[in-house]
Amino acid sequence: MAGKNKNKNKNKGPASRVAADNRKARHLYFIEDEHEAGIALQGTEVKSLREGKANIQEAYAEEKGGELWLINAYIPEFSHGNRFNHEPRRPRKLLMKRREINRLGGAVQKDGMTLIPLKILFNDHGRAKLMLGLGKGKKLHDKRETEKQRDWQRQKSRLMKDYS
Repeated sequence: MAGKNKNKNKNKGPASRVAADNRKARHLYFIEDEHEAGIALQGTEVKSLREGKANIQEAYAEEKGGELWLINAYIPEFSHGNRFNHEPRRPRKLLMKRREINRLGGAVQKDGMTLIPLKILFNDHGRAKLMLGLGKGKKLHDKRETEKQRDWQRQKSRLMKDYS
């Protein structure tokens, strides 16, 4: 009986790792809500993502015909791909539940919000997921205020460290 469960917890798959990150998104937008969505990818796109050379800086998501699409995300062609290689900037379908798609689409239409891709990662099962942020654009004075707050927190932590 003890031999049956020997390898039960050994192969859990790769840990979650980031394939592409949009670090500028939090600087440009107030992110109010985050959602996780699957991405419909071709085989060469997955292999290229695993190499970690994707770019989602200029990408955004939009609703068309009751579906969410990732627009302008750059996933380079796979180096060992053949004639069936993918197009680097093609629109990619995002996989979410209908209720979530309707809620996000309504927020974009009604409240003037934007769907910003924050990062592409591989989950514990090896599937590519996209973290989507629902946000409003920051004005220049908002960006300055955020920077001031960050600097003040950094300076305060240094002072407290020196004091103790």
